[in-house]
Amino acid sequence: MNTPGQGEGAGRAAPANPIVPKTAQEALRPEIGTPPPKRSRASRNQIVVFMNFMMSTAVLVILAGGAALYFGKQEFNGEGPSAVPSTFLVKEKTGVQDIADQLERRGLISDARIFRMGVRAYGNDGSLKAGEYEIQAGASMHEIMELLKSGKSVQYSLTIPEGLTVEQAWKRIAEQEALTGDMPAEMPAEGTLAADTQRFTRGLTRQQIINKMLADQKELVETIWQRRTADLPIADVNEFVTLASIVEKETARGDERSRVAAVFINRLNKGMRLQSDPTIIYGIFGGKGKPADRPIYRSDIDKPTPYNTYTIKGLPPTPIANPGKASLEAVANPSKTKDLYFVADGTGGHVFAETLDEHNENVARWRAFQRKVVEDEKAAGEADPAKKDATTTNAVKK
Repeated sequence: MNTPGQGEGAGRAAPANPIVPKTAQEALRPEIGTPPPKRSRASRNQIVVFMNFMMSTAVLVILAGGAALYFGKQEFNGEGPSAVPSTFLVKEKTGVQDIADQLERRGLISDARIFRMGVRAYGNDGSLKAGEYEIQAGASMHEIMELLKSGKSVQYSLTIPEGLTVEQAWKRIAEQEALTGDMPAEMPAEGTLAADTQRFTRGLTRQQIINKMLADQKELVETIWQRRTADLPIADVNEFVTLASIVEKETARGDERSRVAAVFINRLNKGMRLQSDPTIIYGIFGGKGKPADRPIYRSDIDKPTPYNTYTIKGLPPTPIANPGKASLEAVANPSKTKDLYFVADGTGGHVFAETLDEHNENVARWRAFQRKVVEDEKAAGEADPAKKDATTTNAVKK
């Protein structure tokens, strides 16, 4: 039952925000949004704006630098552009920039700037060495840097065989294209150049290699001379080298050098003439040597020269070639024999004899061997007409 004065909705609370009716024009009008916060005075300061710009720029620079470093390192360590092995010469006092430019021009690296930066990044700016280097196909800039840092240059060789004269060795030195500089005005004394293989890098001067050959031979001769047999009939080092040069020219067989030396030592002790054919040749032709197609004639044996040991007593005045170590050792410590003669045996060696009769028998066998060679050559020439002229010429020479 309702209390008087209370209607049906008397118990409901009144709404907090009563709805206010709007006109159609007001309903279509957009509502005002939330206003943006007011910027502080500090944010509007020009210094702050500049600092923000600088920080953004720095970040971009760091990113760009990192990318450049990454790709530069990839290029520095990556395979190079060269398709074939090449040699590259670094001259004395050449800087990294010049080296890099030359490598790029030669097509051995792709970018000289990357090479320069890589070398400096590894702290090798002053470590690249002069020399001639062999750069393999596809070598990276890093590999080229390490090679030039190592100093492992291409090695050249100059071989002076035992038994060459100084003049013949002189010609080989002059013709070696990897050496630089002029030849000295005067040749050294006969027998004073080392008979050996000299190894060197491109750019060494001819004077330098000659100085080394002179020093090497001097040291070798003095060392062996000091340990010679005490009773040798040799007055001084010059005679020692002279006899060693004769032994050198008489035989190329290592197993008979000391025995050949013993023959000459025994002859000197008995006052006999050495009668060595190589001394005849040197007396006639000097350091140039005998032409290959020129035989020794009987008149040569009788021709008096200071070197003809068929006509002089004792040793010639100087060596007749540059002797090697083995011949020097053979003269310093010859075999203990009574041999006074030797003659070729037709096999590249010699047969030895103590008496003249035995020697004459050996000579007869040698001459018979020579006659057979001539007959065989003639027979070959008759069988093959193309060889006839050459066979006849050889027969005359023998």
